[in-house]
Parts: sequence; structure tokens; C-alpha cells
Amino acid sequence: MLNRLWISFFFIAFISSLYQWGVMGDALVFERIIQSLFEMSSVTVDIAVGLIGVLAFWLGMMKIAENAGLINKLALAISPLFSKLMPDVPKGHPAIGSMTMNLSANFLGIDNAATPLGLKAMQDLQTLNSTKDTATNAQILFLVLNTSSVTLFPVAVFVYRAQQGAVNPTDVFIPIMLATFASTFAGLLAVASVQKIKLHHPIVLLYLSAAIALIGGITVYFATLTSQALAQQSSLFGNILIFSTLIIFIAAAVRKKIDVYDSFIEGAKQGFETSIKLIPYLLAMLCAIGVFRASGALDVVVDIFRQSAVFFGMDTRFIDALPTAMMKPLSGSGSRAMMIETMNAHGADSFAGRLASIFQGSTETTFYVLAVYFGSVGIKYSRHAVSCGLIADAAGILAAIGVCYWFFG
Repeated sequence: MLNRLWISFFFIAFISSLYQWGVMGDALVFERIIQSLFEMSSVTVDIAVGLIGVLAFWLGMMKIAENAGLINKLALAISPLFSKLMPDVPKGHPAIGSMTMNLSANFLGIDNAATPLGLKAMQDLQTLNSTKDTATNAQILFLVLNTSSVTLFPVAVFVYRAQQGAVNPTDVFIPIMLATFASTFAGLLAVASVQKIKLHHPIVLLYLSAAIALIGGITVYFATLTSQALAQQSSLFGNILIFSTLIIFIAAAVRKKIDVYDSFIEGAKQGFETSIKLIPYLLAMLCAIGVFRASGALDVVVDIFRQSAVFFGMDTRFIDALPTAMMKPLSGSGSRAMMIETMNAHGADSFAGRLASIFQGSTETTFYVLAVYFGSVGIKYSRHAVSCGLIADAAGILAAIGVCYWFFG
């Protein structure tokens, strides 16, 4: 899918540029395309170099948390919920532990640990599958929760915003939290509706009530603030929570007599390697999207949505960020590049730049995760996994637009 998407960008850009030149008389379109290729190549290196330090630091801190056993404790706290949501999975089965570890890693933003844990969870669930080429209810619920799971620390989004000149890179912290909660809740409701899961069970209600109370409390508090104070408080709250969490990681490691410094160095090495590995993927997508925009093709797509919004009397500021939302279910690297390109074109603190950041932080690469996770165990028939996953994505996108207007409108 990613291969076809990448090729399509170039071919569509070529057709669009021929139209701009031959029909519209724009003789400079090819010059803009070549210039965009050089600019995006330069932007790629700047972004990757800037990521090295932050990724190394964050993964170093995550390794401290992992060695201190905090991820295991978080997984233990979540496991009772999964035993009720997935009645077909026997109590104490290894799949319960794998799933909770995966979602715990996602929650803390540890992507490099979440993927192998997710694959392990899918393999464990496959041992309970009597029809090996068809997804079970438990596998579908796990996949939808995985693609829509709440991420507490979308650090990469903050880093990209800082690199693009955002005054307060973390001012999107609360909006992302609210939008990703909406995505997760919608995904859970969609699967529960199809699978007839009893969400009124006391244990399930306890977890859901706690989550709703937390999000509701945040919403009520921010509803009392002025529009200017919303962004400031979101940034302040995010910064305090992130720093407090890092202190908790260190304190837990000290309490367990873990060598904190060596743990940090071990994780930081992974951050450096991740930054270097990111360059080819980011380069490929940024150049493709840069060509797509320079040819005028992206403007055509955006204008279709803009005219539709105008027809219905809607505010059109959200339209410029929609390409990021449209790309996210297909490709994580593609949507990341689209977010960066949007901030580069409109500004990190523009409405479109902030909304693209919220899209990136609150939705997931549904089709990619589905292909990788189901493909790893040979599942061909996904049943209602795609529809429920897309419902979660749609809820996240709509919530992102709503909270962006609330905080930055």
C-alpha cells in the first residue's frame, strides 16, 4: 500500500504539472517542483538531526521506566478490564499479559516496544483461534484498541512543532488527549455493539467511569478559561505532567536500586539509532508530498473540500490540515510528512499547523497495523475490524477538529 501511495504522488504530480503548463500556461511549475525536491531534502536532514537528541533522551527515560518495572505495573492495573472485555480469552492466558503490555507501552509513547509486544499478543490470541484465517472477536477488539489507544506523551509531535518554530510546542497536549480519548471510546463502542460485549459489567463500568470522570474533569476545567488561557494552560499542564512523570521514573528506579545512568544510556543509544533509521523514510515521503503540492495537485484536493465546506456554510480553516487526517490511516510516515509540510507551508502556530499536529497525535495507521498484525498470524478475513477501526479514526478526526476550534479558534 505504501509503495502504491508513494508512486501515485509522483505520477499524479506529473499529470497535474502537465495540465498546469499546457492548459493553464504556468511555465514555472516544473521549476517549483525541482525546487521543492531540494527544499524537502534539506528539511528532512534538519528534522532528523533535531530529533536525535530528543528521541535519545526520551527513550533513555523510557528504558529507566521499563527497568524499574513501571510498565509491568501499569499492565497489571489494566489486565482486569481485558478479562471482562474478552470473555473468550481464559483467565491467566498469556495473551492478557501481552495485550496489556502493548497498550501500556502505547500509552507511554514507547513505539519501539509497543510493536513487538503487539505482535506477540496477536500470536498469543491466535493460539485460541479455531479458524486460523479468520479474526476472532478478541483479536478484532485488541486491534481496534491498539489503533485508537490513548497516547499520554506524543513527544514526537512536540518535537516537530518545536523544529517548525512553535512558540509553545506542547500547547496541543490537552487537545490531543481529548481527541484520542474520543477515538478510543468510539472504537470500543463500535466493537462492543457488534460483539454484544456487556459494557455494564461492574468492573468495566469502574474503568470507564474513571476515564470519563478524568476527561470530564479536564473538560469542565478548561471550559471555564478564556480562549487565550486555554493554550497556555494546556502547555503548562503538559509540561508539568511530563516532567513529573520523568521524576517518577527516576524515583522508582532508585527505589529498586536500578543503575539509572546505565539504563538511560542503554535507551539513549536506541534513540540515536531510531533517528538515523528515520531519515530515508522521512526523505521519501517529504519529497513525494512536496512534489504533490508544488504541482498543484494537493491544492485541487484541498479546494474540493473547501468548496464543499463553503457550500454548507462552514468555517474553512480546518481544510488545510485535512491531508494529514486522510493520510494517517494509510501511512504513519506519510501523515508525519504531511503534518510537517502543513506546518512548513502555513506555520506551526497557524490553525492548520496545530490541527495537523492534533490529527497526528490522536489517530493511528489503521490499515498498516491491520496488515502487519493480522498478516503476522496469517489472518485473511478481518470481519468487522476495518469498519470499527475507521469509526474510531472518524471519531478522532471530528473530535480533533472540535477541540482545535475550542482551544485555538
